[in-house]
Amino acid sequence: MSNDNPRVSIGLPVYNGEQHIREAIDSILAQTFEDFELIISDNASTDSTQEICEEYAAKDGRIHYHRHEKNIGAALNFNRVFELSRGEYFKWAACDDKCAPELIAKCVEVLDRDNSVVVCHSRTMYIVHDKQGNFQKEKEYGGATNTHLPQPQERFYDLVCARASCLQIFGLIRANLLKKTPLIGGYSASDIVLLVQLALFGRFQEIPEFLFYYRLHPQQSVWTLSWNPQAYTFWYAPTREGQIVFPQWRLLREYCLAIASAPISWNQKLRCYLHMGVWLQQNQKILINDLVFVAKQILRPVKNLLKPSSMKQNQGKQI
Repeated sequence: MSNDNPRVSIGLPVYNGEQHIREAIDSILAQTFEDFELIISDNASTDSTQEICEEYAAKDGRIHYHRHEKNIGAALNFNRVFELSRGEYFKWAACDDKCAPELIAKCVEVLDRDNSVVVCHSRTMYIVHDKQGNFQKEKEYGGATNTHLPQPQERFYDLVCARASCLQIFGLIRANLLKKTPLIGGYSASDIVLLVQLALFGRFQEIPEFLFYYRLHPQQSVWTLSWNPQAYTFWYAPTREGQIVFPQWRLLREYCLAIASAPISWNQKLRCYLHMGVWLQQNQKILINDLVFVAKQILRPVKNLLKPSSMKQNQGKQI
């Protein structure tokens, strides 16, 4: 089964996803809405991901498997699946998550019916694993969001200041509006910035059913890196490793740029900028920590030179 003009494109970026990718693909192929393509972009996996994906692609013409010769980083790999897509609507899928069979059908129904909706998503069920990777339980994610509100400044506040959830990034998105954004950037929390940009285009709509299953396990990047914005930046863009980065200051810049470029009134933009004052209060310690961390990086070579052992070695060389 294949379709040259699918209504929905599903993009699945993956790196070393052999443990859960079969479940992820099976849940996509089980969708009651069948007019879709599944684009898999393999970021030079070193496990059996390639063999698994090629096996599925050989069985179903809707699956298109692409592989990079080297790891290009999470951001470029996420963007690649969208660049290869052809559908009117687009959805990102993770290699370790699952969807209920009716998820896509219900999201398409909402987007077809209401042009004011930019992103449609469902409620989320967590699949929780322990530190050893063993399944523990399924848990309802109960965070309420206000991204459905008609005023863009209120949607902005919900995503930037309330930060109830960023899982809407796995919702079904209007591709024509996604094309107007810079997509996923090579910096920490760029998925949230993308959600902000989309929310300034229009509303998000939540289906009040648990149709999306988000897996929490020790191998995922959120588990291992989200506490360290510096390392998370290099996960998004490995070419930046070794560079001096200011993750939280970059986030401040991107939020302000999103407001400036949004197709909303000046009054609405002003209200968004005022909300940034709340964000600055919430994040002032992290912003300071960014500066302290970078200062330590810059001063470390000087400190090493001033150590007694280093000074003795230098004196010995002079003699």
